[in-house]
Amino acid sequence: MNLKCGIVGLPNVGKSSLFNALSNAGAEAANFPFCTIDPNVGIVPVPDERLDKLTELVRPQRTIPATIEFVDIAGLVKGASEGKGKGNAFLSHIREVDIIVHVVRCFADDDVIHVEGGIDPLRDIQIIDAELLFKDLESIEKRLDKLRKQSKTNDKTVKQHLDIVQRLHEHVENGKPVRSFMYTTEEAQAFSDLFLLTQKPVMYVTNVSEEDLPDAAGNTYVDKVREIAESQHSGVVVVCAKIEAEIAELDGEEKKMFLEELGIKSAGLDLLIRAAYTELGLITYFTAGEKEVRAWTIRRGFKAPQAAGVIHTDFERGFIRAETIKYDDYIMVGSEAAAKEAGKMRSEGKDYVVHDGDVMHFRFNV
Repeated sequence: MNLKCGIVGLPNVGKSSLFNALSNAGAEAANFPFCTIDPNVGIVPVPDERLDKLTELVRPQRTIPATIEFVDIAGLVKGASEGKGKGNAFLSHIREVDIIVHVVRCFADDDVIHVEGGIDPLRDIQIIDAELLFKDLESIEKRLDKLRKQSKTNDKTVKQHLDIVQRLHEHVENGKPVRSFMYTTEEAQAFSDLFLLTQKPVMYVTNVSEEDLPDAAGNTYVDKVREIAESQHSGVVVVCAKIEAEIAELDGEEKKMFLEELGIKSAGLDLLIRAAYTELGLITYFTAGEKEVRAWTIRRGFKAPQAAGVIHTDFERGFIRAETIKYDDYIMVGSEAAAKEAGKMRSEGKDYVVHDGDVMHFRFNV
């Protein structure tokens, strides 16, 4: 399952600096607006200590972590929904992501220009939110016009869709995002193909100074972002993009020592990915053998055949059973053979709901 995160925000809030730190992809970062025009894309391995421990036990030929894709979308400005600052192109990139990572500047620095002239997280968030809402409103109004014309045929389904889209239009026109609109799965068919921007989940990344790490206690800018996030049931991650760039250059013990010196338990990358997994309801299961130990990302609630399908569609189509070991049990006994001997390996059928950390082997026939 390919998870794609779109990094958005006003120009010069630290998006590209954060992207560079996260992905080491070398995205250009400079102190002027519209440094990023085409979206930069970085594929990042998901840090997971469980994968490392399984690798130590199994000693496979190779280890493959789960990955997450970060898309650095150019800074939006007022009027982006009307095409200002190449806004239409930028907004179209957001349609393709699973979750919006909204970077908000929460530090003051006279040497770093702010496109709006000063630091105000509430204003910055409102600017981005407004542009996304305006773009959604445009898409919804086009759909409304189409449905009104079609409704003249007295088609029952068309009339139902018209009623739903009219309610959605009123909701968005009142400044509320699509994700807070109450609708059933069946009703969603009336607008699901519009790929509305404010329907996507959002998490906030507050970019702070080094002095404000690890939790930005006392930073009033971050406090404002947390209030907004809480009202939207969204997550907040505190990072210092400048420090993350330094962390990204370190490996192993050096990285651990540097984090300890700063009083930080985890790098911003780890925190950001964990938060993204939580927001999207994702978990990880593992496959482990002599050739390969690998982490797989699935949605929470997936049953065994669906989880198998993430590896290959044939696995789901011809699913017979899943031989499953709980991660803690695997680590405790030390191997698949030992788990089987200790009665820790279970044979699960089609209705088994996969748990985070399960070590699985699928039996199938096509």
